[in-house]
Amino acid sequence: MQKLASLAGISARTLRYYDEFGILKPARINSSGYRIYGRPEVDLLQQILFYRELGLSLENIKAIVTSPSFDGTKALREHHGMLLEKRKQLDLLISNVEKTLADKEGRISMSDTEKFAGFKQKLIDDNEQAYGKEVREKYGDEAVDRSNKQLLNMTEEQFKAVQQAEQEMFAALEEGMKTGDPAGEPAQHAADLHRQWLTSHWGNYSPEAHAGVAQMYVDDERFTAYYDKHKPGLAMFLRDAVLIYTAKRN
Repeated sequence: MQKLASLAGISARTLRYYDEFGILKPARINSSGYRIYGRPEVDLLQQILFYRELGLSLENIKAIVTSPSFDGTKALREHHGMLLEKRKQLDLLISNVEKTLADKEGRISMSDTEKFAGFKQKLIDDNEQAYGKEVREKYGDEAVDRSNKQLLNMTEEQFKAVQQAEQEMFAALEEGMKTGDPAGEPAQHAADLHRQWLTSHWGNYSPEAHAGVAQMYVDDERFTAYYDKHKPGLAMFLRDAVLIYTAKRN
């Protein structure tokens, strides 16, 4: 077990936990109580670590690798495609940083379009690092990747319009909080602006997903902090306004 742990760059405790969790059982346990792992277990561990690197929870990974339809070769092809996409995004960000440095040092002249493309990629990367795991677990990789692509394809004018909608939403929320009524006109206007903001990122809309996102703002302290930095209690007030708004649309 210690040899496999060292090879994989994880601790022996992690391997024991994977065994107890039921996601990676040893091939056998010898008379001395040591866990023995064979080639199939090594391959499975590689798959698990790939999924962990992509931000999946152990619960989701267990559901995938223990499914009767699990295909290790197909999973590797999917991992390969995802890693290539990540490399493409990282190469774009590196290129943009290099161009920005050259622009600041006077070696080249960087266009506003190039600066904007790099900014959008950095925004995506920052969001992935901060919230990617939770959002992907809740909505799935396909939805998150589609949202990221939607953002990358936005023109500067479209992006500015989205930012403006978000600022108007915050203003309407603060106005609504003065009345304390999430069903009131300012709060419902804020909920509609929030719908517009979400749709611009998702490319489609459903009341159920809208309500789910609003609930996540309350359940996840990082999202709560983002909204409450504008005004304490804003995240919960937005959640309440959105739940009223989406109930009317069902």
